[in-house]
Amino acid sequence: MLRVQRVLLNSRPGTNGEPVPGHFRMEETTVQPDLKEGQVLVRTLFLSVDPYMRCRMNDDTGAEYLAPWGLSECVDGGGVGVVESSRYDALSVGDMVTSFNWHWQTHGVMDGKLLQKVDPQLVDGHISYFLGTVGMPGLTALLGVREKGHVTKGANQTMVVSGAAGACGSIAGQIGRVDGCTRVVGICGSDEKCRALVEDLGFSAAVNYRQGDIATALKESCPNGVDVYFDNVGGPISDAVIAQMNNGGHVILCGQISQYNKDVPYPPPLCDETQEALQSKNITRERFMVLNYMEKHEAGIMQLSQWVKEGQIKVLETVVNGIENMGVAFCSMMKGGNIGKQIIKISD
Repeated sequence: MLRVQRVLLNSRPGTNGEPVPGHFRMEETTVQPDLKEGQVLVRTLFLSVDPYMRCRMNDDTGAEYLAPWGLSECVDGGGVGVVESSRYDALSVGDMVTSFNWHWQTHGVMDGKLLQKVDPQLVDGHISYFLGTVGMPGLTALLGVREKGHVTKGANQTMVVSGAAGACGSIAGQIGRVDGCTRVVGICGSDEKCRALVEDLGFSAAVNYRQGDIATALKESCPNGVDVYFDNVGGPISDAVIAQMNNGGHVILCGQISQYNKDVPYPPPLCDETQEALQSKNITRERFMVLNYMEKHEAGIMQLSQWVKEGQIKVLETVVNGIENMGVAFCSMMKGGNIGKQIIKISD
């Protein structure tokens, strides 16, 4: 028997509650390493925490494609690890694999069909990138910009990204720049994040929404208005951006993290003034879901890998060590404590 540490959902915060580490609990258990046909034993290397997980803490996630986490059951999400034994023909010992339904535990027996083999060379050995820039957040950024942003080289466009220092936003802004936006402006919650966006990632400017009047700061950073808005946060920040958008602009509705602790539908309703701005300026605002573009994922991963290897896209990560810190890392991410992708390192 193999001793395993894992993380369970201890209690629910309620639809209007703020998550705290106490909503999760650790336990030690054992795993029977005798595999059945089609199974593999994996050792977890890295786990991911992401904003959408807040919805999974509720009895009703509000999204038909997301199942709630079960009380006193092992939590799951994005993970990457290594195969330690296999009775699944397509996977061998030593293979690196990933899954969107990886249990928060140090080892696990998994159905081989649910695992995707990954090539470490695509990320120059940085395996955690498969949970961020060369994984689902990166794909969300790439396909969001490409499918909904209508970025055109030479069109002198300005893009604004909210949640710009997060896993998805930090990549979306860089893709906007690579694809031809003249100005890319990020909105985030600290001066440290603003510096990272401009100095490390090549954003044209960054606005700290906690300092001063955001509408005034946006006008200074976007003198020609806003053409493309990659929206990760919703709420008053998005109202301020949309108010300064140009005619025929495009909102990429990716996430609404400012609303996830509230009992509201997704996407949350807009105030009358913002709704009027969208209509009068003929601004498109459609919900974007990366799962609707599965046929483009493989090519997208190759494009992201190439950009990272060439240095056209820089990767920022906030890494926390130890499975015992999963709850702390999740709650910190929900409050914007991370710069770039929030990663939890489980083992070497």
